Amino acid sequence: MAKNTGSFYNRRQRKPEPQHRINERIRASSVRIVGENLDNPGVYPLAQALKIADDVDLDLVEISPNADPPVCRVIDYQKFLYQQKKKQKEIKAKTTKIVVKEIRFGPNTDDHDYEFKMKHAHKFLEDGAKVKAYVFFKGRTILFKEKGEILLLRLAQDLEEIAKVEQLPRLEGKRMTMFLTPKSKSKK
Repeated sequence: MAKNTGSFYNRRQRKPEPQHRINERIRASSVRIVGENLDNPGVYPLAQALKIADDVDLDLVEISPNADPPVCRVIDYQKFLYQQKKKQKEIKAKTTKIVVKEIRFGPNTDDHDYEFKMKHAHKFLEDGAKVKAYVFFKGRTILFKEKGEILLLRLAQDLEEIAKVEQLPRLEGKRMTMFLTPKSKSKK
């Protein structure tokens, strides 16, 4: 049996290519230099820009390669990457994730079940989630479209203190759906 010389453990690990061109990897003939630690930012030939960065023991990092001429910053590259990661984390933390909870009714849902499901919807809305309430029509129950619509409108009316209707009841196939979103809590 032939021995596999190209196994996973024998391969040399390559370092990933940097996301930005730095120092000698910059291809433009002239670049625009910006940065906090510069005396006079402006457009310089690449050789002079590299010398300016070398004089202050920092890297020349191409931050906007599509500009004419490309924009470069004189900064420590590792510090630059750290700042980029930090910004990404802040942006990710600020984005809110919208949770949609579903509540299913039948067209002939009795009062006890309705109250039970309404309490769940109330809790979901207080937690900041959207609620998708729907009436599912099975078989011949499609004849009771009006009952389903009345049921959903009753739910909207019972929850109007903490929720607003995003979409009124609408029949889609065998489902009549309605969306409720929580009202903002800043009115206290």
